[in-house]
Amino acid sequence: MINELDCRGLACPAPVLQAKEVLEKDAPDCLTVIVDNEAAWQNVSRFLEYRNFQVSIEKSGHDFRVVGTRTGEDVVAADNKPAPEPAAGERHNKKILVMVTTDRIGHGDDKLGAGLLINFLKTLKEMGPDLWCLVLLNSGVTLTAPGSAAVPILQELAGEEGVRILVCGTCLEHYKLLDKKQVGETTNMLDIVTGMQLADSVINI
Repeated sequence: MINELDCRGLACPAPVLQAKEVLEKDAPDCLTVIVDNEAAWQNVSRFLEYRNFQVSIEKSGHDFRVVGTRTGEDVVAADNKPAPEPAAGERHNKKILVMVTTDRIGHGDDKLGAGLLINFLKTLKEMGPDLWCLVLLNSGVTLTAPGSAAVPILQELAGEEGVRILVCGTCLEHYKLLDKKQVGETTNMLDIVTGMQLADSVINI
C-alpha cells in the first residue's frame, strides 16, 4: 500500500490528482505527500482536510511534507448517496459558476476595461442565490491582491451573499501573490473542473 507520494517538481493539480488516486485505490489511514511549492501544499492540505484527514505540514528546505491522518469516513461515500427528494413546492436555486480569467473586460482602453470589470463584480449580487461560485484565473487572481478595488466587493460576495470564491493557486504563484491574497480559497484545476461539473451553468469572462 502506498502511503508516501513524492510529487516534487509537479505543478498543481498533479499532486492532488495523485493523492486522490491513492485514496480511492488503497484507502490508507495515513498519507504523506512531498511537494516543493506553496500552492501545491495548500491545495493538497485542503483536499485531504475535505476528505476527513487531519493535516500537518513539515517544511525542510524548499520541500513540504504534507502528512494526512484519517479522522473519519471518507466524504466520497457520502457524495455517492442520492440527493434527498425536494419537498412539494420547494424551489431549488440554480447553481451558476462565473469564471473570471482577466482583470478587465474587453479590448481597447485598459482603464475602461478595468472599470467595467469592477462594475460587473458589483452587479453580480443581482443574481441572488443563483450565484453559487466565482472562479478567478490568470490575471483575474490579481483582483484579490491588496489595494485592488475588487477586494471589498469579493469579500461582500463571500460573506453576505455566501458565494464560494476559488482562486487559482498556480496563477497566484505566477503573480507572486500566494501569501498576499485577501479573499477566497486557494484552489487547483481539479476543484475548478469539479465545480464546472456541478454547476447548472457556467459564465466565462
